[in-house]
Amino acid sequence: MKLKGINVAILAENQYEDLELWYPYYRLKEEGADVKVIGTGSAEVYKSKHNYDAKTDAKVDNININQFDAIIIPGGWAPDYMRRYPKMIEFIRNANMKNKIIAAICHAGSLLVSAGVLKGRTVTCFKAIKDDVINAGANYVDKEVVVDNNLVTSRHPSDLPAFSRELVKILSKRNTHNKRI
Repeated sequence: MKLKGINVAILAENQYEDLELWYPYYRLKEEGADVKVIGTGSAEVYKSKHNYDAKTDAKVDNININQFDAIIIPGGWAPDYMRRYPKMIEFIRNANMKNKIIAAICHAGSLLVSAGVLKGRTVTCFKAIKDDVINAGANYVDKEVVVDNNLVTSRHPSDLPAFSRELVKILSKRNTHNKRI
């Protein structure tokens, strides 16, 4: 259990991409991480693009970034809804300032744009938001996964194996480092 003692927030809102929430959720739990689903507060249960329910453990208004080691933002249309909530933007901005791992896949880059955390960073995303990411000051590359310090980004569901592999690797390193301190 490489990630025992690691706390992860996966953000949720309606129209999330099913695989991009559930694949990392179960993969990180499999490694021993404590994974919580955090919503905007507009509902207690969010529907995916394919009508699958995600029940939240908490809403963003009731949590503190210090509770988590990493944040995962799934894609789909959910990030466009998330970015309409100032607390969601503030949560991502604070996570970045504290050098927490922020993992964003597909359209999730739009929340990173709104949080203003992309200037000078190298990232990837779904091609439909490539121009937004570039205009936010990022260096866009077309790769299955890109790691730039605390940001882990991927393009679409077929990148999930690489996305999750990098997350486990980075969080394992941080976990090992924290246990030595």
